[in-house]
Amino acid sequence: MSEFYRQSSDEVMRTLDVSEQGLSADDVQKRREQYGFNELEEAKRRSAVQVFFDQFRDFLVIILLAAALISAFLGKFESTIVILIVVIINAILGTVQHIKAEQSLNSLKALSSPTAKVLRNGQREEIPSREVMVGDILYLDAGDYVSADGRIIESHSLQVNESSLTGESVSSNKSVEPIDKDDVPIGDRVNMVFSGSFVTYGRAVVLVTGIGMKTEIGKIANLLESAKEKKTPLQASLDDFGKKLAIVIIVIALVIFGLDLFRGREIVDSFMFAVSLAVAAIPEALSSIVTIVLAFGTQRMAKQNAIIRRLHAVESLGSISVICSDKTGTLTQNKMTVQKVFVDNKVVEHDQLNQDRELEKNFILMSLLCNDSITEEKKEIGDPTEIALVNFGEIYKLDEQTVRKEYPRIGEIPFDSDRKLMSTVHKIDQRTVMITKGALDVLLSRMVKIETSQGVTDLTEEHKKDIEKANREFSRNGLRVLGFAYKEVDDPTISFDDEKDFIFVGLTAMMDPPREESAAAVRDCIEAGIKPVMITGDHRITASAIAKQIGILKDESEAVEGIELEKLSDEELQNKVEDISVYARVSPEHKIRIVRAWQEKGNVVAMTGDGVNDAPALKQADIGIAMGITGTEVAKDASSMVLTDDNFSTIVKAISNGRSIYENIKNAIRFLLSGNTGAIIAVLYASLGALPVPFAPVHLLFINLLTDSLPAIAIGLEPHNENIMKEKPRDIRTPLLNGQFARRVIAEGLLIAIVTLVAFHIGLSTGDAAIASTMAFATLCLSRLLHGFNARAKHSIFKIGVFSNKYIWFAVILGILLLHLVLMFEPLKGVFEVADLNSAQFYMIYGLSLVPLVLIQIYKLLFVRS
Repeated sequence: MSEFYRQSSDEVMRTLDVSEQGLSADDVQKRREQYGFNELEEAKRRSAVQVFFDQFRDFLVIILLAAALISAFLGKFESTIVILIVVIINAILGTVQHIKAEQSLNSLKALSSPTAKVLRNGQREEIPSREVMVGDILYLDAGDYVSADGRIIESHSLQVNESSLTGESVSSNKSVEPIDKDDVPIGDRVNMVFSGSFVTYGRAVVLVTGIGMKTEIGKIANLLESAKEKKTPLQASLDDFGKKLAIVIIVIALVIFGLDLFRGREIVDSFMFAVSLAVAAIPEALSSIVTIVLAFGTQRMAKQNAIIRRLHAVESLGSISVICSDKTGTLTQNKMTVQKVFVDNKVVEHDQLNQDRELEKNFILMSLLCNDSITEEKKEIGDPTEIALVNFGEIYKLDEQTVRKEYPRIGEIPFDSDRKLMSTVHKIDQRTVMITKGALDVLLSRMVKIETSQGVTDLTEEHKKDIEKANREFSRNGLRVLGFAYKEVDDPTISFDDEKDFIFVGLTAMMDPPREESAAAVRDCIEAGIKPVMITGDHRITASAIAKQIGILKDESEAVEGIELEKLSDEELQNKVEDISVYARVSPEHKIRIVRAWQEKGNVVAMTGDGVNDAPALKQADIGIAMGITGTEVAKDASSMVLTDDNFSTIVKAISNGRSIYENIKNAIRFLLSGNTGAIIAVLYASLGALPVPFAPVHLLFINLLTDSLPAIAIGLEPHNENIMKEKPRDIRTPLLNGQFARRVIAEGLLIAIVTLVAFHIGLSTGDAAIASTMAFATLCLSRLLHGFNARAKHSIFKIGVFSNKYIWFAVILGILLLHLVLMFEPLKGVFEVADLNSAQFYMIYGLSLVPLVLIQIYKLLFVRS
């Protein structure tokens, strides 16, 4: 199919064995058996039930399920219920996210037009688009969606918007002539049309060459199916940590179990205590806490116009080191706009013309008269370049429809891509005037005079040099140039032969301009250590011009085209990828290669986009970011995040939020692990020292299930750190639980263990093991609650604000109330196996529990600077 653009119309007809009468009913039936229907196929998908049970394959989840089973066997049903609830909620969330991701292919199907006009048995008829067949002769008119890929066999000024496939905002001018080249990119196959594109102008007759999965959209569907979603860095870290933690805890539990047996304790009591310690040591609330913190983060980001579709993508945002951004509609406004004009031998800004000068007013009028587009009730109809001219007129309070009524069109020669010209004839002040617009290289050779403020004079070589100089300057800056000329005619019935002997008036230079906020967003990215990269289907010159304006491109050598990319192996691309900032004229396959090349270098890659052509790369990227306003449903469903305002700067805010959320989660994990470490050290000390058991199993479960979770969630909701974007992205190769993290956990856990054991020994000095156990339990519980203030941030609470996090105060106060309810409420004392304590013992517990908080805060004030 890819070679049809090289064949002539007649050759394609012969290749596909089609007559001028179109396909017969028998032909359709035979071909249906060979090609199937014109629709996108879906691979066999797992059922929701299968997806749900797949969520239980995680190693830490398996350990937790085993602990729940053992807890139930030992009668500890509270622990069993909590663990099962957490695991099931996580499984449901994972299932919902998976099913949502699979909606991408369904959205691709929706791009096909519902009906198509074809020629069959010599009769023109309208059929459902799914019934279009290879070999059908398809009729296209302005406003039609193209329902299949095809070779143009007849064109009447056909222009097609292929931005959803190629990324180009300007409609492609189509022709019939074969292209004698190999490996022509989709955007340059001007004698072909593609499924899912939109006819903006003219009409054509097309021979269908590909349907369903054999179309260019079908190829994208295949890419989307094969692109793999990656685990986020936090998921990978927690998976790895879970396996290691489970092994360590099992070993410790077995050691404690063995020591207890050696000391002559009953086997059932020893076993219960070892299992309780294992369950207490595994932070089973960790997954739910991470999920809750991420969920709160998504709500905050939604208020800032960033909708998170996959919960774990929040923390990936904070690790992003590369943003591969589409140009059209993402960094630019996706709307052609007149930027400058050349009139009266000088370049003028688009809004600086003087209507009091007749020449300049006439120039604006010509741009509206030699024009077929209209805007009404905020709806724009027509070719993007002509719409740009209509909007240009609106700057000067000129309405195109009013102007056209005043100077009616009485003759015309429509635009076509061969002539690169459009001509219209109007009655203007009793004169019959022919206005022509088009490509300057065609117009210049047909002009003999020029109009300036001094009047109409002969067009000299000097004039031509000035015009060509302006054109070169516009083109160098990526601007699309249109020339305007006119002449008086006697007869409104004009022909191609009349397109000569013109009077030159001026040039318009237009482009799809950058969004106002793009340059600032790019600067913020660079300051935060993030590399912005532009990937577009547009031409290199245009892409480079935009990239320079917004600060992505510093040197022309940093820009390459897709054709150059084709010549590079994956290894060569990896070696060069860090030196390339702009990729132009790329295909969907190229986008995936670029994303993978960055990922192979150890980067976390974001890919932004809005078109069908972006969907596979959005899915392949660590986080895909789709545009909510201009984005196709395919792009949205393949993405991890959708920007509801299509604002590139929203990505920077989202990254900042992602970094803060990651830090908060890391702090919450440290809080949980340091508290658990304190408990384990205390138990190991007592076991090795042949002392009584410091905690009853129910004590450990109370601490783990009731007093840990709320402070951990509160730490996860710590307010946003405004300075976090001044730091470089986190290296994903550095594990969450690295050496420095482990040292802090152990040091903080040791402090908690020391004050707990001091309380334990004070209790033992009374000669009552129950009092010792109660004091150890209360001190461990209270010191862990107060430790929540330490875990809020790396700086002292006096620097970040003692009361800036209201949630931690609520969690700590509630935890203290629950603890005192257990210690003082008579019916609960028996359930939780606590002894009566006197006032002095309570004061001792309060004093010891404050020690870790005070010492750690002093250390932070003295030694933590950055």
